Parts: sequence; structure tokens; C-alpha cells
Amino acid sequence: MTKLLLSVHVLAAILAVGSIAVAASMFPRYALQACGDDPNGRAAAIAALLHRVCRGYAVAGLAVPGFGLVTGAALGVLTDAWLIVSLVLTVIAAGVLALAVLPDQQRLLGTAGGPSAGETARPMATRLSMVTGIFNLLWAIVVLMIVRPGSTTGA
Repeated sequence: MTKLLLSVHVLAAILAVGSIAVAASMFPRYALQACGDDPNGRAAAIAALLHRVCRGYAVAGLAVPGFGLVTGAALGVLTDAWLIVSLVLTVIAAGVLALAVLPDQQRLLGTAGGPSAGETARPMATRLSMVTGIFNLLWAIVVLMIVRPGSTTGA
């Protein structure tokens, strides 16, 4: 049963978090194009789609820590330091996504097409790129839990 739980946990992480990481990283480029020269609205439509992907997969991403906790309980490792650190980093990454990435994306979508949109959007997009990079870095660090620092099993 633990192999099934672990497989679902890893699959959910790859599909949900991976999708958010890619969509969030691509978003600032299309949002800036939408605020600049976007006569047919293609960049604005792509930016809106990427934002919907991030929002949708953020909800689906709740399965990742859920299955992780269930798997950790089944393996009896809930009190291991590497798991606690990964949980803390997961909570921080979720906070960055919910409190910075998604709201900043929404604000950028709101500036598209307005007067002096390009001047307003560039600093917002730069900040969003940085915050998205922090979100992605946090998840890259969480992936290191596979190595389980301090483990004597050689895994």
C-alpha cells in the first residue's frame, strides 16, 4: 500500500507542481506582451490561460502534501527531520503561490490594455518573475527530500 501511496504522491507532485512551475514561469512574458503591442489579443489570451492553469493546479496541488502525509504516516517517518523540513518548505511555497504569485498575476492581467500599461506592467512583471523563481526554488529544494539528508540507508 505504501508503494501505491508514494506513487500517487510523486505523480501528483510532478503533474500539479510541475504544471504550476512551467505556467507561472511563462506568464510574465505574455502578460508584458499583452500590456504592449498585442493587436489581436493573443498574448492576453495566453496570459489568462496560464493564470487559469496556475489557479486550477494550485487546488489540485493540495493532493501533494495530503498524499505525502499519508505516505509518511504509513512509513512511520512523520517525525523525521527531512520530512518536517520538506513540510515546512511546502507550506512556505504554498504561501508564496497563494499570497504573491497568483495575486500578482491577477494584477498584471488587470493592467493589460490600460493607459501606460507597459510602464506599470514592467516592474510588476519583474517582481512576479522573481517571486515565481523563489516558488520554483523552494520546490526544487523540497525535491531533495528524496535524498533524505542524514539517511544511513544509502538511498
